[in-house]
Amino acid sequence: MNTTDLITLTNGVRIPQRGFGVFQVPPAETQRAVELALEIGYRHIDTAAAYNNEAGVGAAVRASGLPREDVFVTTKLRNGEHGHESALKAYDDTLQRLGLDYADLYLVHWPNPSVDRYVESWQALEHLYAQERVRAIGVSNFLPEHLDRLAKESEITPAVNQIEVHPSFQQHELTELCRERSIVIEAYSPLGQGIDLDHPAVTGIAGRHGVTPAQVVLRWHLQLGHVVIPKSVNPDRIRSNFDLDGFMLAEDEVASISALEAGNRVGGDPRTFALSQIR
Repeated sequence: MNTTDLITLTNGVRIPQRGFGVFQVPPAETQRAVELALEIGYRHIDTAAAYNNEAGVGAAVRASGLPREDVFVTTKLRNGEHGHESALKAYDDTLQRLGLDYADLYLVHWPNPSVDRYVESWQALEHLYAQERVRAIGVSNFLPEHLDRLAKESEITPAVNQIEVHPSFQQHELTELCRERSIVIEAYSPLGQGIDLDHPAVTGIAGRHGVTPAQVVLRWHLQLGHVVIPKSVNPDRIRSNFDLDGFMLAEDEVASISALEAGNRVGGDPRTFALSQIR
């Protein structure tokens, strides 16, 4: 992989900026989709215990023939397994489902504040990291108040915060706080589940560059320094979502996409989201 595709985390671990997400990919289809993604060139696969498809991800990594160290695997702790001992056991279970010796990045999937055990859970991840059982640890869907509490009650700053970010929902306060603390932004639903792709600002740029609206939005993310994890089971879309090297957005094009902020959240609200199994 070209080194320009990699972002260096605070501990020196390098994460591929273009990832392949498997949220809502049925378990029976996961291995096939991930194998195709790896064939195309993706080297970062994002799953979660709550997606019920970790086994397919691990099977694809093993079947790919790629050296394990060449594939960056991210997975996440379910809401139902918050707590120090529960989180430690959950990681063991996750590795068993994956059939891998380690995860490259392990995230607390949601703060789940109604249970109020996310600090305990984070401390368990710190323990796993200290034991060198995981290469990097981070969080997902953590808002400023959650990050502030971790800063006061734990030792390690999350390497990554995986959050919903797309042109019409950019979470400026949160993303600025993460940048100040050297927390890498990983954008899920980077295309806003399609809600931003028909905007004239996006379609106009796509027409000028001879690319798709989705490629424009993904290129916008890359130029802002985000890691992106678009999801698809359509082979053509899996390919086009990776094929972002043939063009660059001009500064005014980046600015015109950034001007689309409209507060359009399409996923759960981290202050209230409490589901444990997402599919």
